[in-house]
Amino acid sequence: MQPTPQAACSAQGQGGAAPTHPRDVLLGAQARPRFLPVCDHYSGVEARMRKSLQLQAEMTQEFGTCVFDVTLDCEDGAPVGLEAEHARLVAALALGADPAARVAVRVHAVEHPAFANDVATIAGEAGHRLSHIMLPKVESVDDVLLLERALERAGTPSLPIHALIESPAALQRAFEIAAHPRVQSLSFGLMDFVSAHGGAIPAQGMGSQGQFAHPLVLRAKLEIASACHAHGKQPAHCVVTEFSDTAALQHAARRAARELGYTRMWSIHPAQIRPILQAFAPQPEDVAAGAEIIALAARADWAPINFGGVLHDRASYRFYWQVLERAHGTGGALPPAAQQWFDPV
Repeated sequence: MQPTPQAACSAQGQGGAAPTHPRDVLLGAQARPRFLPVCDHYSGVEARMRKSLQLQAEMTQEFGTCVFDVTLDCEDGAPVGLEAEHARLVAALALGADPAARVAVRVHAVEHPAFANDVATIAGEAGHRLSHIMLPKVESVDDVLLLERALERAGTPSLPIHALIESPAALQRAFEIAAHPRVQSLSFGLMDFVSAHGGAIPAQGMGSQGQFAHPLVLRAKLEIASACHAHGKQPAHCVVTEFSDTAALQHAARRAARELGYTRMWSIHPAQIRPILQAFAPQPEDVAAGAEIIALAARADWAPINFGGVLHDRASYRFYWQVLERAHGTGGALPPAAQQWFDPV
């Protein structure tokens, strides 16, 4: 797992000195609970779940930071009639994962008969090893409250919740759902969202190209992103089902990251992970500029500066600090001027 910026440099110096780390100085009310990896990789079959955890460990070693989450899937992964057995398997895999791993679980929806057992088994046995719980088919904040109470009964009252928005009714309530303090991220469930329209959206709306062209689908993506940013949460873009089409994935990931405001994206095949990392990584010129600007700002005690004939103050410092965080989180090399903020103590 990557060292967090807060771990890299204490927020308070000896004797209660003012904060000096850029995150503590700059973000304030805009600070998110933590930086989330930009890729969320889903798998539900036992062999693939094990391979996903192994790949996460290998890429963490390669990049020096955890660059994607592994979400073990009960909703689509559990064989019908064997949901309880699958929940026990998922709990065992989470418990056996590397201590530095970021492992999450998608449980069944609240109306599914297996929901209560999923939460009791997985959160009860392995909740302390999980990064979050993904709840599918969220229709309102009431569903989040049901999960919250189930997590409290399982002894995990602080485990973050991610919510999957998959219907027009849920979309209408996205801002309310995002406002819940336990919700850390909203994801867009493209295929269920299209299906929920009863054929009014054509099949092309589920494709890598059509999902960016149909007005109702595009509106849904923008609403979810806006709801997340309004409440300091992270929006996660939907899957690209053409998993063997790297060009289609790269196109979708770039548009999600650069045009629609998404900071995270689902992967359903190992080949999708690196293209997602590349698409969501900041541009090298922004990273280079950010390192210089933050270094100059720190030396000026965060007062306004002149950089290349352009005025910069805390608003732009905040932007460039987040660029550096994202570069670190996607495994990119940081200039020496910025690396100090991310070195572990």
